[in-house]
Amino acid sequence: MPGRRGTLAELYSSRANSFGLLRLLLASAVVVSHMYPLAWGRLDPLWQHSGQQTDVGKMSVIGFFVLSGFMISGSGARSTVGRYAWHRALRILPGLWGSLLVSALVIIPLLYHWQHGTFDGYWDHPQGPVNYLKGTWNTAISTGWDISGVIAEGRNRGTNFDIGVNGALWSLKYEILCYVLIGLLAAGGVLRRARRFVPLLALALGGLILRDWVNAPSLRGIPGDQQSYVMVPFLDSMSVHMLIHLVFVFMIGATFQLYRERLVIHDGLALLSAVVLGATLWGGGVFVFGYPAFAYLLIWLAIRLPRPFHRIGRKRDYSYGIYIYGFTVEQALAMLGYAKHGKPVYLAVAMACTVVLAALSWHLLESPVMKAKNWTPWPVRRLKERSAARAALRTGEPVTGGRTEPTAEPVPPKVSA
Repeated sequence: MPGRRGTLAELYSSRANSFGLLRLLLASAVVVSHMYPLAWGRLDPLWQHSGQQTDVGKMSVIGFFVLSGFMISGSGARSTVGRYAWHRALRILPGLWGSLLVSALVIIPLLYHWQHGTFDGYWDHPQGPVNYLKGTWNTAISTGWDISGVIAEGRNRGTNFDIGVNGALWSLKYEILCYVLIGLLAAGGVLRRARRFVPLLALALGGLILRDWVNAPSLRGIPGDQQSYVMVPFLDSMSVHMLIHLVFVFMIGATFQLYRERLVIHDGLALLSAVVLGATLWGGGVFVFGYPAFAYLLIWLAIRLPRPFHRIGRKRDYSYGIYIYGFTVEQALAMLGYAKHGKPVYLAVAMACTVVLAALSWHLLESPVMKAKNWTPWPVRRLKERSAARAALRTGEPVTGGRTEPTAEPVPPKVSA
């Protein structure tokens, strides 16, 4: 069949794909999108062109959740629950904590000094850095977190238009919730023995979105109640609207992973997906039809982009650092008056500063802590050794230091005559 390349299972390789590049592009797109509301007080152009359905930043977050759903569900299916949870915690929390410390202890105090000529009043402010760290360390964050009134002062001076130090962090608690959901499905054996539950869950959530879209005032309207929230233990308040939409696309990515032997990678389907995405952005229904089309397009790109792109982000993944630092950097630059130089200059400086911080985060924190991914607590390691010893005794094999040794005599080496 013209354009047909094969199934995802046939073509996908964990060592040869463009997921690193796609994550880097999506993170950079978030920085571009945030430039408009932070420095100029309006959403990026896609907001108006799509009839106020979505913007570049939100579509980038959707893309992140699709790719995470694909990769994380694969990890959940392969790993034990404990190892899975440990890997996910190592990947998301140290980088987050590092960004919070850099913001609260370096960037924002310097801005406070720039505003007031002194650090007096910053550290002991009622809404100071300690309060910020206590309220955000577990991703229970909303866009309203300020530190010592620094961002509020920027708004009073007319340089800043958003009230938070780092509003980009709002999506992390939704991602953690998706991680927990995959962990529960893995623990229950669903990912291995009842995988159809995953596409059925995606279909059910898609049905809710379809119902809301049909009942929306217009085809280009945002479906669903934007004001309903639910309290989730540890993660605090979460939007029901965002829960439905983000879990929906996450499960689409997970479905692609679990049914990769049936998912055809076809150039014609990619073209059709691009057409559907563009049509829904213009005419409405992006939440119902555009999201699945976007999801397929991302997976197609991850497989079909030329090999040179496969190397990008494989050894040095700066995408997470770009995502967690970009917002704060742009707030700082807006406060320092860089918006007056125009969008190209502002964006160039913002990207340069953000990439530097992302690189430092990767090399000094994220990559080093990931070296502990195979660490096992002593009690667990000891329990495994005892279990191995008991298993070896039952099979009649001798045990040495918790490891079984073969009972057969070693074969002596041949000696030449």
